[in-house]
Amino acid sequence: MTAPNPATSDAPGLAARRIAADIVDGVLRRKRPLDEQLESTALNTLEERDRALVRQLAATVLRRRGTLRHLLGALTEKGLPKDAPRVESALLIGAAQILFLDVPDHAAVDLSVRLAQEDRKAARYANLINAVLRRLGREGKRRLSEADSALLDTPDWLMKRWIAHYGESVARDIATANAQEPALDLSVKGEPQAWAEQLGGRVLATGTVRAILRGAIPKLPGFEDGAWWVQDAAAALPARLLGDLRGKTVADICAAPGGKTAQLAAAGAQVTAVDRSESRLKRLRENLARLNLQADTVVADATKWQAGPFDAVLVDAPCSSTGTIRRHPDIPWLKSEADLKALIALQTRLLDHAAELVRPGGTLVYCTCSLEHEEGEEAIAALLNRNPQLRRRPVSPGEVSGLAELLTPEGDLRTLPCHLPDPDPRMSGLDGFYAARIERN
Repeated sequence: MTAPNPATSDAPGLAARRIAADIVDGVLRRKRPLDEQLESTALNTLEERDRALVRQLAATVLRRRGTLRHLLGALTEKGLPKDAPRVESALLIGAAQILFLDVPDHAAVDLSVRLAQEDRKAARYANLINAVLRRLGREGKRRLSEADSALLDTPDWLMKRWIAHYGESVARDIATANAQEPALDLSVKGEPQAWAEQLGGRVLATGTVRAILRGAIPKLPGFEDGAWWVQDAAAALPARLLGDLRGKTVADICAAPGGKTAQLAAAGAQVTAVDRSESRLKRLRENLARLNLQADTVVADATKWQAGPFDAVLVDAPCSSTGTIRRHPDIPWLKSEADLKALIALQTRLLDHAAELVRPGGTLVYCTCSLEHEEGEEAIAALLNRNPQLRRRPVSPGEVSGLAELLTPEGDLRTLPCHLPDPDPRMSGLDGFYAARIERN
């Protein structure tokens, strides 16, 4: 963290910008996940309003980083200085406020200059920051309208893959959806319409309650009473593919943070939740306690864990998470194409072992929050080729609320961030998920 300068630290709003800049630097230069940093003690020193601003600032910079760098680069003749990283973060924070947030331009400029002045190396570029951001205030809207943001905000390796798999038009739609801050999705234990009305949202076709909400989630109505849990509408679909679970034994593999475990338990299953991380399972247990739901929890390596056989097994495999960029805008800057090889090897081991945990006649559902075919369609094709005891059981449109566009020709689930369009872009979209349902003979 950059140490505050006593001469500048008392400026209203500066502390929030400082922490946001530290978080952006943490993602871009130290490869620290955004969610991990948002739980830092530094953030807890702020009032809730400023904490919300930090989250919005950091997420906006990461979500629109390519466009912001492009516009700032066009306004700096010699490019950004390489000897003072804080200059770039100060410019990004200022530009995000000028172009995308409801912050007066003069405040965005002044606080970015102060942010640079706190840093010994960046301080000598304060005049440059002032000039660039003032010019951006005059020219930014026009320059933004001329920029190809869908390409700029998506790393080349991802855009090339999406074009190859989905075609250029859909790839651009995915990138455009990722640029929009999403609404809050909730899985409710009952009475979805009543909760939608209370929270000022709506019930989606899939049964998820979606609302545009601000502030701390634990303070929202129904949280303490365990009436709902946060879960993207797409993430709620794979568990439903297991059908009627009353009285059935189900293993939830790689279970944390527990949204699917809660679904399975609420559906009446006898759930065993498995994860290799004790700390993540601790949070899962806390969530279940709040929801008044029961499940056995096991800390284990799921590629070696011996138990069962179970009536059903749900595998939510670790993956590149490229389907969740709209909610986790740090992913494009933390992951690379080189990461896929190790992830695919792990997914293969998980699938092969999970198939052994299913009883004859039982069901295996495999899912990932990835848009990459190697982590979805290709993984299941390879599994079925390796194991003649397994066969695909296609999903019908009726099982996904009649939304046939969410299904592949083979009958697997494939949601995209550009699905579920809405006139209000904040209320549109889904996480990108793949899920296949497999039966054991």
